[in-house]
Amino acid sequence: MSSLLIRNAKAIVTVDAGDRVLEGANILIEGNRITKMGKDMYEADRVVDASQMFVYPGLVNVHHHLYQTFTRNLPQVQKLELFDWLRYLYEIWKGITPDTVYHSSLTGIADLMKNGCTTVFDHHYVFPQQNSAHFIDKQFEVAERLGIRFVASRGSMTLGKDQGGLPPMSVVQDLDTILADSERLIDRYHDASAGSMRQVVLAPCSPFSVSADLMRESAKLARAKGVRLHTHLAETKNEEAYTLERFGMRPLAYMESLDWLGADVWYAHGIHFNDEEMRLLALTKTGVAHCPISNMKLSSGIARVPEMLSMGIPVGLAVDGSASNDGSNLLEELRVAYLLHRLQSSAQAPSGYDLLKIATRGGAEILGRSDIGSLEVGKAADLFMVRVDHIDAVGTQTDPKSWLATVGLKRPVDYTIVDGKVVVENGRLVGEDEDRLAMDCQASFERFMQQ
Repeated sequence: MSSLLIRNAKAIVTVDAGDRVLEGANILIEGNRITKMGKDMYEADRVVDASQMFVYPGLVNVHHHLYQTFTRNLPQVQKLELFDWLRYLYEIWKGITPDTVYHSSLTGIADLMKNGCTTVFDHHYVFPQQNSAHFIDKQFEVAERLGIRFVASRGSMTLGKDQGGLPPMSVVQDLDTILADSERLIDRYHDASAGSMRQVVLAPCSPFSVSADLMRESAKLARAKGVRLHTHLAETKNEEAYTLERFGMRPLAYMESLDWLGADVWYAHGIHFNDEEMRLLALTKTGVAHCPISNMKLSSGIARVPEMLSMGIPVGLAVDGSASNDGSNLLEELRVAYLLHRLQSSAQAPSGYDLLKIATRGGAEILGRSDIGSLEVGKAADLFMVRVDHIDAVGTQTDPKSWLATVGLKRPVDYTIVDGKVVVENGRLVGEDEDRLAMDCQASFERFMQQ
């Protein structure tokens, strides 16, 4: 069993239940676990001097669409809101291929890892009629190649334009196909054990792109198999108008009617909940993935995160799809979230450290994981480290807990460690030729856009 000692850290922000910050302390990693923490010295196969570094738990990204990495910065959609934005981009996305999924996932996950993310959940729901049967398998290949802790979803859409939905008919599937592939992926990839590197979630896309039958049957299958449930909800006022007109209910009431509430469910965005709905979320421990940059870019609104936290609603942080971000940097998301809520809520806004907790422990709770999200003996060895002896950090080191939000990091992290393995070192991916990787992914992007 290999071992790694992180020695004499300037500060270890544990994000544990006691909110401890350890100064001049060490972390011993044996295999894929943290086995010792403190000021005692330990023998190890490898030693990393952390005397000029802040050490943090790995970030947990709880909502993404990696395939969208290849439709970033398109001028045609820069001033559109969600429904029109989707209608335009679906006409591009209907052409995605296994090659597109593989290389867009490589691009997005690499970016996440270089910025301190150690666990990523991806919500993939676009399955063209041709050659899409193994899209999720391709994502697991990428995750294993790069060494990320990966939670995939079997997303889905059943309502196309002809049935009152938004997507083109060429990317909707029938109920039986979706459920069969959902079961296949769970049986093949889902590992519920502590320290798992691969898990599966069932994630019908949204109220305006799937049928009630799919929502009900997905919930039944997920609970029979012991996996979690995810969908978009309460993202825009247009969505609210859609569910009121089509179902006679607000979005959350519609979800409740389909048995889509509970501690095994979380929603992306969750912007437009009223007071009664907020109380229901708190009562049922239904979670929310907060996506501030996407919410701002698409002019969707500002989620009521300060109130969610005070009410005990589970909240995690997410970058959302790369086409509405336009990146995969959870550290940037953390800082933007801090500034957005300061502007909106002043003294009632989450502190910088509160946002770090959302991005670590909060994300772990959303995913139903007790083995990640903080730096403690016995937990998975997922963390990142940042040098603070650079010129950009001079005069900023008073509060390591809030540093990532109040000051922010404008460069890649120095180390990312996932499952006890160094996957980013000195800001570069370990085991990859980044220049070649960028060239290969750019070539895949160009093939996709030219077809």
